[in-house]
Amino acid sequence: MTSTGHPHTPAWFDISSPDAPRARRFYQEMFGWPVNVLDETYALVGADGDRPAGGIGQAGPGSPYTGIVVYFQVDDVDTALARAEELGGSRTLEPQTLPGMGRMAVFTDPDGNPVGLLSP
Repeated sequence: MTSTGHPHTPAWFDISSPDAPRARRFYQEMFGWPVNVLDETYALVGADGDRPAGGIGQAGPGSPYTGIVVYFQVDDVDTALARAEELGGSRTLEPQTLPGMGRMAVFTDPDGNPVGLLSP
């Protein structure tokens, strides 16, 4: 557990696809997820009336990753990202602030798997 009392468990997922509308349809039909399209590039998914569990976005030529990334809750994104680099990971998406969600970043582990970080 971290000092704030939350375990480092999955807190969010993000699916980045070269065809976001197709991905939204697929996952909505596969799992029955409600989809709240924010714009042509991103949609929130999750239970109706609850906080969304993740999102589906449009990947383009400059996208830092495609596929599914699981985000883990940490106390501080910058500290956790530096620790990932010390352990052999590589930055994929620089830390940034998301309105209403806190801070996020993405790194790849030594095997090349993308991993997300979220902090308040």
